[in-house]
Amino acid sequence: MYKLTIEETAYFCQPDETVLDALLRENVNIPYACKKGTCHSCMVRSPDTPPPEAAQAGLKSTLKKRNHFLACLCHPEQDMVIKLPDQSEFYTEGTVVANEMLNRNTLLLIIAFKDAFEFNAGQFVNLQRPDGLTRSYSIANIPQQSNTLEFHIRRLPNGRFSEWLHDEIKVGDSIAVSEPRGHCFYLPERHEQGLLLVGTGTGLAPLAGILTDALAQGHTGPIYLFHGSREVEDLYRVDEMRQLSEQHENFQYMPCISGKHVPEGFIHGRVNDVALASLTDLKGWRIFLCGHPEMVNQMKKMTFLKGAASADIYADAFTVSPT
Repeated sequence: MYKLTIEETAYFCQPDETVLDALLRENVNIPYACKKGTCHSCMVRSPDTPPPEAAQAGLKSTLKKRNHFLACLCHPEQDMVIKLPDQSEFYTEGTVVANEMLNRNTLLLIIAFKDAFEFNAGQFVNLQRPDGLTRSYSIANIPQQSNTLEFHIRRLPNGRFSEWLHDEIKVGDSIAVSEPRGHCFYLPERHEQGLLLVGTGTGLAPLAGILTDALAQGHTGPIYLFHGSREVEDLYRVDEMRQLSEQHENFQYMPCISGKHVPEGFIHGRVNDVALASLTDLKGWRIFLCGHPEMVNQMKKMTFLKGAASADIYADAFTVSPT
């Protein structure tokens, strides 16, 4: 018999039970459906100890790394602390150390912490205003000794949170930051594998972190970054990306403009169309998609049809919260 601890409450799992069976017997409110490991509805996390390997069957490698597992497949091998997906988040106070514009509508916000903030480049966090209003933003940098998080935040019309960050937040202000979430990040495995990164607007934020991480960890396979917007004024970090492509032979950067006015050095077309026309066979590639939900959903389908395995397609669609 092993002890299962959830928010300081202890439950016990019998030798013939799965974690899901034990929690349901104890009337714990945990989502589930198939009870066979197919639907992933009962996915939970073990923040302190790796779960049994069999309990992670069918999960993406990034989820495995963060100790996610399926409660319906888990027969505990030791006492476990379990975090349910709907548990209230733990927030840490950070301090704004940079607040400047990247282009006409995108803010660079950098938040520093006293203690180490553990995350993977490409994950996202929730930022919270003093009144409790919360929004999710992707992390644009890689972990570093300075203990900072970098965000690229687009001003949205009538966006209560984005306008607050653009107009009111100042260097030195405090802001509450949640634990990191999401599984759209780079793992240093299969270094020779092709990486396709496609993003629109501030979808560059997580992709920039993933790119920097892959290059820093010596990824040797081809890396293609396609970044798109309607007008050239809404792209940013163009020179920085071009410089990286000059420094690394395996990295290609493709800035795409879907509008009518396309300056020299930019590619005309929607970013997804350009990417799919450029790379026709994606078998064995790892795919990262960030930005407009329509683009992300279409690319998930099309990259799969062009040979990418579903387990190698990582996506974060950016949705706008109602005002």
